[in-house]
Amino acid sequence: MTQVINHGGGVHSIKVPIPDNPLGHTLVHLLDTDRGPVLIDTGWDDPEAWDTLTAGLTTVGVGVSDIHGVLITHHHPDHHGLSGQVREASGAWIAMHAADTAIVRRTRESEPGTWLSYLAAKLATVGAPEDHIAPLRAAREKGGRMRTLPGLRAAVPDREIVPGELLDLAGRTLRAIWTPGHTPGHVCLHLEEDHPAGFPGRGRLFSGDHLLPGISPHVGLYEDPDDATATDPLGDYLDSLERIGRLGVAEVLPAHQYAFADAAGRVQELLDHHEERLTGLLALLAEPLTPWQLAERMEWNRPWAQIPYGSRNIAVSEAESHLRRLVKLGRAEAVTGSEPVTYVAV
Repeated sequence: MTQVINHGGGVHSIKVPIPDNPLGHTLVHLLDTDRGPVLIDTGWDDPEAWDTLTAGLTTVGVGVSDIHGVLITHHHPDHHGLSGQVREASGAWIAMHAADTAIVRRTRESEPGTWLSYLAAKLATVGAPEDHIAPLRAAREKGGRMRTLPGLRAAVPDREIVPGELLDLAGRTLRAIWTPGHTPGHVCLHLEEDHPAGFPGRGRLFSGDHLLPGISPHVGLYEDPDDATATDPLGDYLDSLERIGRLGVAEVLPAHQYAFADAAGRVQELLDHHEERLTGLLALLAEPLTPWQLAERMEWNRPWAQIPYGSRNIAVSEAESHLRRLVKLGRAEAVTGSEPVTYVAV
């Protein structure tokens, strides 16, 4: 059964399922404008997700062909997956921050196996065991891409979401806020209008994956095979969180879980969580460890032995983002001459 929530003031959300994922669903938001309805995110590219999205639109009297535009908070497939299909059905424009649009273009244009080669080399560098890397090398030698990699043919956006600017939405006041961390081009969208139920605060925030009520979003590395720049995604994320906390919004409408108030309180919880995690990692780094060894010892939502193959790659990326933050803060350093490179607290 399609679940549609009326948030008032011309805003609805539709729970669009994500196949085989513990998150369960993406909350696709529908915003009425004077030029027609606009979607904020679209959900995973999957027949059941498409049927749920279109049924949800029908529930509120909207046909998919009526969609005027699509605003994407970030490029991940549970947010951007159905954008192309919506555009084909409606002629709608698709807008995304330039940094994430660049990822979409790069993914579409890359040769088969490029990502597999990059990932195998990256995992070797961080100290992954050979039995973890071997399947990637085998898939690369076959000249293909891993069947499970989503987003290989994601739609290329035709508009840019520019940070700080009001979006061109007739009859609405929606401002883009750049919030890198979860992805380099993640944006939150601030509806600078009085809350329809009179909640105190400055409007409502479509927060994508940046601010969720009960989950700490994944913050890994910004993966670009052609860029050797040492980015600091966790630093970006923490800075972005503080910026969102200062907005004083009345309510947050995230892309997963449920709407909530007290954005500032949730921001502080996440800032505290990451500070505790960094402190815990410093204790682990009393001895030199590779990023892989650090990931093995970190606390996750299940023991390392029970973490699936693909999720281990995500976990080690998150361990690396925390390591980079510690190095930038001068609290850890690479051990000279170690290969694969190990890190130790200082």
